[in-house]
Amino acid sequence: MTFEELRLVKPLLDAVRDAGYKTPTPIQQRVIPTVLDERDVLACAQTGTGKTAAFALPILQRLAESRPPRRKDGQRSRRRPIRTLVLAPTRELAIQISESFSTYGQFSKLRHLAVFGGVNKNPQARSLRAGVDILVATPGRLLDHMADGVVKIDTIEILVLDEADRMLDMGFMPDIRRIMKHVPKRRQTLLLSATMPAPIRELAHQILNRPVSVEVTPVSSAAETVEQFAFHVEKNDKPALLASVLDNTAYSRALVFTRTKYGADKVVRHLTRGGVEAAAIHGNKSQNARTRALAGFKSGKIPVLVATDIAARGLDVDDISHVINYDLTNEPETYVHRIGRTGRAGATGTALSFVSRDDHGTLRAIERLTKNQLQPADDMPGYTAPEVAVHAPAPKAAKPSGNGSGRKRSTSRNSGRKNTRRRYRRGRGGQRKASQTSN
Repeated sequence: MTFEELRLVKPLLDAVRDAGYKTPTPIQQRVIPTVLDERDVLACAQTGTGKTAAFALPILQRLAESRPPRRKDGQRSRRRPIRTLVLAPTRELAIQISESFSTYGQFSKLRHLAVFGGVNKNPQARSLRAGVDILVATPGRLLDHMADGVVKIDTIEILVLDEADRMLDMGFMPDIRRIMKHVPKRRQTLLLSATMPAPIRELAHQILNRPVSVEVTPVSSAAETVEQFAFHVEKNDKPALLASVLDNTAYSRALVFTRTKYGADKVVRHLTRGGVEAAAIHGNKSQNARTRALAGFKSGKIPVLVATDIAARGLDVDDISHVINYDLTNEPETYVHRIGRTGRAGATGTALSFVSRDDHGTLRAIERLTKNQLQPADDMPGYTAPEVAVHAPAPKAAKPSGNGSGRKRSTSRNSGRKNTRRRYRRGRGGQRKASQTSN
């Protein structure tokens, strides 16, 4: 199938051609005609499948081919009314969606704007007062502008909720329900989500009208173009291993995931001391700092970006050759989203996971979900692992049959825990001493 067969008009086809798109992805093939037919859509698709273009292209066409609606009094507004509202969970995703509207709508006269928190809202308010056709917003900042009387969304023709499950995870559902009270009942609604937990299905039932369901690439599947490897390594050896991987691997851009914000900053400091250009992006960073880091990563000036799961979805950067799970996520589905940052649009990619002793259960859960066993690190082409990496999970120690002392076990719960810790320390110390003697 071609984009021409999807009934797109020539200005959009020219924009798509300029963007380098040749054939529509499966979700674009199914969603674009449905939106053009003015049907509601419930789409389940992970990031990297082309879903932004799937809703942005038909929205641009629909708005260009119709006139703005009249006000309740029958008169047309003097300034442009907001005709499409796109809600996104993070600032980065809002910016990315807005950039997509710029790319696809370059030959149209429609105006669009992204508003989000973390920056001064006055410039946003001035742009909103000038009038926009398409508003991309994070829920909190949209409510701020609504409270200030800057934004009215009672003229919305099309409402889009992107990454709905992520908004659920981030606690935005109360904000979304408040927003829903102000949009017209007669509208077209598109709900897109990578997963479909019960609360999202309930929300879809409440806000969608006889939707067309589209499911493409379930969350349990990773792109076939991504090779996945596991390094079994102790926690304390992770910094040395990361430095070795970056020194001995030909990468264009590497995205490194940590579990915590503090951990991300710590990794960046370690890499910087070793002469590697790196930056961190997470929720504690100011919007300006996050924008600079992302811009440097996109341009190639900063080849290594260290991030928390704020970047696991919606981060669309070309030519990310490697995703490195410095810390494995506790949620197997998030692992799929993380490694989906590479191997996009048919390109090949590599995903590396640092697995400590505490992560063996998480690794098994990931492999069960993806139905794929991660390859050992020494199978990775062109890389020789350092001594810090252990290429096989350590076997589980056999449980002792008793306390090993012949003494009666303490009946006190707390004292039992203390005794266990003391025995563990003595055991570890004894092992180290024996190792030193043998050397």
